[in-house]
Amino acid sequence: MFWKFDLHTTSHIDQLLDREDVTLRELMEEDDVLQECKAQNRRLLLFLSQDHCMQELVSLITTEPPADLEERSRFKFPNIACELLTSDVSIINDKLGGEESLLEMLYHFLEQDPPLNPLLASFFSKTIGNLIARKTEQVITFLKKKEGFIGLVLKHIDASAMMDLLLRLISCVEPAPLRQEVLHWLNEEKLVQRLTELIHTGKDEERQSNASQTLCDIIRLSRDQANQMQENVEADPLLAVLESQESVAGLLKNMFEGERSEASIVNGTQVLLTLLETRRPGLEGLMDLYSQGYERSYTVNSSILNAIEPHLKDFQQLLLDPPKKSAILTTVGVLEQPLGNARLHVARLVAALLQTSAPTICQELCNLATIDLLLDLFFKYSWNNFLHFQVELCVAAILNHPSSEERPSPGLQNHDGKPAASNSGGQVEGVETGRTSDPQTSIHNLFQKCRLVQRILDAWEENDKIQAEGGTRRGNMGHLTRIANMVVQNLEKGPVQAQITDLIKELPEDCRGRWESFVDETLRETNRRNTVELAFSDYQIQQMTANFVDQFGFNDEEFIFNLTVCVCSQANAAAFEACCKERIRQFDDAEEEEDIWEEKEINYATQAKSRTR
Repeated sequence: MFWKFDLHTTSHIDQLLDREDVTLRELMEEDDVLQECKAQNRRLLLFLSQDHCMQELVSLITTEPPADLEERSRFKFPNIACELLTSDVSIINDKLGGEESLLEMLYHFLEQDPPLNPLLASFFSKTIGNLIARKTEQVITFLKKKEGFIGLVLKHIDASAMMDLLLRLISCVEPAPLRQEVLHWLNEEKLVQRLTELIHTGKDEERQSNASQTLCDIIRLSRDQANQMQENVEADPLLAVLESQESVAGLLKNMFEGERSEASIVNGTQVLLTLLETRRPGLEGLMDLYSQGYERSYTVNSSILNAIEPHLKDFQQLLLDPPKKSAILTTVGVLEQPLGNARLHVARLVAALLQTSAPTICQELCNLATIDLLLDLFFKYSWNNFLHFQVELCVAAILNHPSSEERPSPGLQNHDGKPAASNSGGQVEGVETGRTSDPQTSIHNLFQKCRLVQRILDAWEENDKIQAEGGTRRGNMGHLTRIANMVVQNLEKGPVQAQITDLIKELPEDCRGRWESFVDETLRETNRRNTVELAFSDYQIQQMTANFVDQFGFNDEEFIFNLTVCVCSQANAAAFEACCKERIRQFDDAEEEEDIWEEKEINYATQAKSRTR
C-alpha cells in the first residue's frame, strides 16, 4: 500500500545544523532556507538569531558586495539576507528591533555618501519598514534620537526606496496616538518644507520627481486617514502645512524662480493637482464628463486657490512660451515645436481649477484668455489626445458651472454629505462662497471671445475637405464630437441652459444657420454612425459558430444577445444590419474544412507583387 513507504523528506538544513561548524553562508546556499524560516523551524531560527549571524545578515544588506563577483550572483546573499530579516518571524523581529547595536549598523547605511546602491537601498528600506510595522515603539524611539535622520533620508531621496521609507513612517505606525506623535515629530523636522525646497530648477531631476511624488502620497494618505477617522481626532499636522497658503506659495515660488525648467514645473504642478483633487484618481477618469463637479469627496481648501491665483499669469506665459524642446519625429511627420509636458500639465491644472468653480479663479482665467489659448492649442496639436481630453474637461467644467445654490458648502464633505474630520486644525474652508459667482462670465467668454461654435464648425468643415481630398481624418475629431454634443445637451438641459440658448440666438444669422444645419444633419449622422460602429464592435466580440452551444453547454434561455442598448431605433437597426452584411463573412459549418496539409503550388512572384505598393 502507498502508506507503507516513508515519503517524508527531511530538510537538508536539519542535517547541516547537526554540524557544529556549520556557517550562515552554507545555510543560505540551501534553496529551502526561506521556506524553513517562515515555517518556524526552531533550530534554524535559534541559529539565525545568534549575535554573529544577525550581524552578518545586517552587514550583507548594508555593504556593497565585491565588484569582482559575477553580476548574476553578486547580490544573491544580500537578497536572501533581506528576505530572512523581513520574514516576519517574531524571534528575528525581537532580536533586530531590540538590539541597539544592530539598529546602529542599519542606520550607518544612511551615513554613506550618495548615490546609494539602489538595490541595497531597497533592502534597507524593506527591513526598516518591517521593523516600523512590527517593533514600532523601539524603532521610532531610536530614530527620534538621531537628530539628522530626516536630513540623511532626504539626502538620498534620489533613491525611490527612501521615499518608501518616509511613507511607511506616515502610514504604518499604530496605534493612533503614536502615529500622531510621529506626525508631529516629522512636522517639527519641517519635512514638508524640506521636500518642497527640493522641487527647484537647480536640483537633480530624479530628486525633484521623488520629492514631488512623496508630497502627493502624503496628501492622499493623510486625506484618506482623515476621512476614516472620527471627528474628534486631532488634525494631521503635515496635511495642514501642505494645504496652507504659505506652503503652496513657497512651492510656486520655487517653480517660477530663476530659469524655468520643465522638471520643476511638471513636478510642482503634480503637487498642486493633488491638492486640488476632489476625488481619488482612478475610475473617475472614465466617468461621464457631464457629471463632473457634482460627485465630490470633499471641497477644495480656499487657501490653495488664494496662493495659486496670483500665479495664473505665470502659467499663462508657459502656454505662450514653454521651455524649449527639440523637434521630434512622429508617425504623422516631424513636429518642430512639440507641445511638451509642461504645457500639458498647465492644461491639467486649468481643468482642475475650473472644476472648483471658484469665482475669482474663473474670472482671472477669462481675463487672461486662457481658455481661448487652450483651444488654439487644441486645434494646433490635432494629434495630441492627452491635450484634447484636458480641453474637453475645461469645456465640461464651464458648461456644468453650478449656481450659488448648487455649490457645496464650506468644509470637507464626504459622499454622504456629512462633514469629515478637519484636516488643518480648523483652518480648512471650502471654496469661498461669500463672493458672488457669475457663471455667465465663463459661459459668455467661451461662446463669444473664444468663439466655440464657430471653431467647431470651421474645424469640421476643414476636416471634411481634407478627407474629401484623400487625406486622413484629424486626430481631435472624436473629442470635437464630444464637445459639440456637450453644447447640444446643455442647450436641452443643464445649469446654464438659458444662457447658452441666448448666446446661440446672438450668433450671426449665417453662423446660426450653419450651426442648426450641423446639429440636425452632420452631428446627428456622426452620432448615428458612431453608435452603429460601437454596436458592431460589441457584436463582433460575440461572434461564434453554430456548434458553440453544443461545445460549451449554454442553453438558449441562458445565452441571449441584447443589442437594444446600442441599436435603439429602427434606422439604427437597419444601418447596423447593413454594416453586418458588409463587414462580416458568414460562417458555414456545413462547408468542408480546408486540409492545411494539402500540397499547394506556391507562386512567389504574385506575393512579391502584392507587397509593392
